[in-house]
Amino acid sequence: MARIGIYAFLVISALFFLLPIYIMIVTSIKPMVEIRGGNALAWPVDWSFAPWVKAWTQACTGIDCNGISSGFWNSVKITIPAVILSVLVGSVTGYTMSFWNFRSMNLVFGVLVVAIFIPYQVLVFPLIRLSAAFNIYGTLHGIVLIHVIFGLPITTLMFRNYYASLPRELIKAALIDGAGYFRIFVQIILPLSPPIIVVAIIWQTTTVWNDYLFGMVFAGRDNLPMTVQLNNIINTQMGVREYNMEMAATILAALVPLAIYLLSGKWFVRGITSGAVKG
Repeated sequence: MARIGIYAFLVISALFFLLPIYIMIVTSIKPMVEIRGGNALAWPVDWSFAPWVKAWTQACTGIDCNGISSGFWNSVKITIPAVILSVLVGSVTGYTMSFWNFRSMNLVFGVLVVAIFIPYQVLVFPLIRLSAAFNIYGTLHGIVLIHVIFGLPITTLMFRNYYASLPRELIKAALIDGAGYFRIFVQIILPLSPPIIVVAIIWQTTTVWNDYLFGMVFAGRDNLPMTVQLNNIINTQMGVREYNMEMAATILAALVPLAIYLLSGKWFVRGITSGAVKG
């Protein structure tokens, strides 16, 4: 009887989260005539992918009406280097804090942990002044650097906690054999790191891809990510609102993180259980 109750709860929970997604998908392939009928749950009678094509190629994201395809490629250009750099640097700093003691290490680690909980909005204005002073405000490498900086605390914490679960005898044996700092990292630590690397990549990819605040403030007009363009579609549309096109644009913006979780979910869980939250 208890098992039946658990299954019933899981089914209800799944339906609760899947229902909005179903409504978005159904609405995105309905003609406006059927949408105005008011039955959001009904499957479309005369369905079409024309709203998807329009969202990708013709939707107005302000004064430009070229769809959100440009925003997609901007998000790709921002996400890939930001994820690679934050994961790479985070793995090195996590490795350092796990196996190599230095003065004020606890203080540095404490600052990184505190930085995770600082609201991003508090730092926006100082970062604007700082990036403008270095002439990187509104540039692609400027927004990438912002994401790397804000991604470092969480990636460092992930790698540090994962490496803390590894036996220290590996490092001691390597030191006895004459291996140095980078050789130990490359030949011993990295081969043991795929689970936590996958976790960090999934986390950072979804974080950077779904970002709106930094993209709006720091990316510049030529590098606006998909999330900013999606907001512009919804807020700048005039005349009759095309709900089917808006829903299609929303789904297109969410496809990448959704696909990552669907395809890499088991790796994410495996990385978490392998030590990503151990201290």
